[in-house]
Amino acid sequence: MRRRSRPVHSLLAALTTLVASAGLVVGVVDGTAHAATPLPAHVFAPYFEAYSSDSPADLALKSGAKYLTMAFVQTEAKGSCTPYWNGDTGSPISGSVFGADFATIRSRGGDVIPSFGGYAADNGGTEIADSCADVDAITAAYQKVVTTYDVSRLDMDIEDNSLTNKAGIDRRNQAIRKLQDWAAATGRPLQVSYTLPTTTSGLASSGLAVLKSAKTAGARVDVVNLMTFDYYDGAAHAMAEDTKTAATGLQAQLATLYPTKTPAQLWGMIGVTEMPGIDDYGPAETFTTADAKVVYDWATAKGLNTLSFWALQRDNGGCPGTGGSDTCSGIVQDPWYFSHAFAPFTGGGGGPVVDDFSVAVTPGSASVAPGGTTTATIATTLTSGTARPLALTVTAAPAGVSATLAPGSVTTGGSAALTVTAAGTATPGTYPLTVTGTGGGLTRSAPFTLTVSGPGGGAGALVNGGFESGALAPWSCQSGGAVVTAPAHGGSYALKASPTAGQTGECAQTLTLAPNTAYTLGGWVQGGYAYLGVRGGATGSAWTGSTGWSKLTVPFTTGASGTVTVYLHGWYGQGAVYGDDLSVN
Repeated sequence: MRRRSRPVHSLLAALTTLVASAGLVVGVVDGTAHAATPLPAHVFAPYFEAYSSDSPADLALKSGAKYLTMAFVQTEAKGSCTPYWNGDTGSPISGSVFGADFATIRSRGGDVIPSFGGYAADNGGTEIADSCADVDAITAAYQKVVTTYDVSRLDMDIEDNSLTNKAGIDRRNQAIRKLQDWAAATGRPLQVSYTLPTTTSGLASSGLAVLKSAKTAGARVDVVNLMTFDYYDGAAHAMAEDTKTAATGLQAQLATLYPTKTPAQLWGMIGVTEMPGIDDYGPAETFTTADAKVVYDWATAKGLNTLSFWALQRDNGGCPGTGGSDTCSGIVQDPWYFSHAFAPFTGGGGGPVVDDFSVAVTPGSASVAPGGTTTATIATTLTSGTARPLALTVTAAPAGVSATLAPGSVTTGGSAALTVTAAGTATPGTYPLTVTGTGGGLTRSAPFTLTVSGPGGGAGALVNGGFESGALAPWSCQSGGAVVTAPAHGGSYALKASPTAGQTGECAQTLTLAPNTAYTLGGWVQGGYAYLGVRGGATGSAWTGSTGWSKLTVPFTTGASGTVTVYLHGWYGQGAVYGDDLSVN
């Protein structure tokens, strides 16, 4: 998160010291393990700009936010291992700084989450794991914050240069592992969250690398909190919908990283942090009051762990039209509107997680000649809640076409095979079929587009001859074969066959055409020893050694079955060959 200033806290430190000396600091400990209270399973904890002169307890009371994420803890200079609030040596990690506020917040049933890092620290090299080269010293700094303020979660806000500092990333995760071992040995409940920038489809590779490093170090990441703002991608944004797609992408990434966790458990380790109003990028990225309700309802239904925003001091309409302010949202709103909208999230998340699932068909379309058969895979995915039995059906197959599913029922997460067969009398045309899963009172569907090619096969008999699907199917290739973007003869893609000393690199597709009928295979090829041909129920081939695109044609006549295999290949030990815009007529 962004922070533009770092004011001195001498007056605040003096006041809190006076309060502490009067014996009013309650619940602040120093070096002794106590049973800190775990956070709720679903918590709203907006960021509090600790570098301001505001009182956390005062703004928590006024806003109704019972839990706060305190930003930020960092070192005072690169190379230091000593943590301070905002790197200000006048604000040490001590009960005399914020201790009275935190005690008051706890007395109202809330708590705080100290956050290490932030944009300024990550940019300036004062994020503690970047600054300090001693893993044990980093661990000691984390322990000091935990024991001084008796907290049950630490947040690591990792942005900017900290995302590319591999040594710092690894040190941080090694220190987290040691911290967690210490907490377990002393009976202290302790969570660690990572707050990371995101794309609209999930973490970028740099953010994912932070989590992979944690897994390698044996560090447990309890929450991954996405900063769903400041995308800086120049695109138009619907901020609430972008939050959904970003978190959904993260859930899929976490499923790969933690394959033993259920979908509900994965959703339960995700947090999202919004920036109310106009963010740092400008009006194109504006999170509105209407967006707040959409995100709240969605986060509740999915069972997310954390809902937050940057920052509490911005939750007012004091500067309409201003972007990225630390003190106002830049939009017209009531004071504390976003806090009031998100506050009910704390506790049970507003309700039980709803069972839900999705259905997908791969590939989503296929072409078949009369008398031919094609197949696809039906995949069901649990998106929230508990897996249930699902009945699968396929509808809208035209006359002369049969579509079957095997098996006809699966448990959520299971797959089935779709087999589509066109009779010789099937009418040519393109037909939208629908695959539907039903279970637990829910119905979810996915489309499948079937093309029945014209009489005698027609150009549609050869599927994906232009390779514009971007994928090989239904072609199959020897090792190294692929769909590539260059060179391409027509459109954006072409087929590459990769010969080696032990193979021709053949790519092939089997077709069922009309029996005892004359056809012509045609297409554009290039490369040394590029062969285009048919085999099986017919035989024919042509080749060229052209370094540029060259048109080949192969006349052939089908046999009694009508089945032939079309192929493209090169020659042993020679270079790659390419094909594009292939057809059978």
